[in-house]
Amino acid sequence: MKFEILARCSAVRHLVTEKDGGFGCGFSMALHTGEAETEIRRNRAVLAEAFGASYRFCGIRQTHSDKIHRIKEPEGEGWRDLSDAVEADALITNLPHMVLTVLTADCVPILLYDPLQGAVGAVHAGWRGSRAEILPKTIAAMQDAFGCVVEDMLVAIGPAIGQCCYEVGLEVAEHFRDYVGAVIEGRGESKYMLDLKEVSRLQASACGILPAHIEVTEICTSCSRDRFFSYRAEQGCSGRFLSAIALKGEQEGLEGDSGS
Repeated sequence: MKFEILARCSAVRHLVTEKDGGFGCGFSMALHTGEAETEIRRNRAVLAEAFGASYRFCGIRQTHSDKIHRIKEPEGEGWRDLSDAVEADALITNLPHMVLTVLTADCVPILLYDPLQGAVGAVHAGWRGSRAEILPKTIAAMQDAFGCVVEDMLVAIGPAIGQCCYEVGLEVAEHFRDYVGAVIEGRGESKYMLDLKEVSRLQASACGILPAHIEVTEICTSCSRDRFFSYRAEQGCSGRFLSAIALKGEQEGLEGDSGS
């Protein structure tokens, strides 16, 4: 799937993979969950071929942290295997043809793009990362590194478990009490329903991202486990879908993007 807010920008490429029974492991992209690595690498090769030989993919060891890794060199890392993957939960770059990726199966994948400064970011935000404000910190890192202006930036918030299905205890819910509408009463005593996508939207808005520059998919991974992997709905599934974003190169005949 793709986001409308990014699809209309000619200088950037992006996608969110979906399940596909025609491929091994349902087209999972995860090398860290114990599935057959030959199948996962084959799936990753299919994805890489779709982008083209000039693109280099970058992956990370996601640890539910607030660590941000900037890609400074035109070489992929953490893609063919995990030996050269850094521990982080967000990637940023202003280099063309570098595909930034995050893996999820209920957590929130977020793609960032500044069409004026030519910079992109990819964020993995579970409840721990959201509590640590990984998204606001990534936005700030792009400002510091690339001179991004929040009013120009686009934020695409992808498929994740919805408030309809994400029941948490007080120990988690209490961290998000100040996010209006993100926490409601659950079905049992001391149970609450958490909307992590709304937390991300509110965090982006608080950073100064314009409402028209934020797209939030309505897809709940738990409700849509026929399309997306859901760790909760599938009782600890090993599959992960991938969200990716990359800047195109000048040779691809770019036109200026307004971002509006």
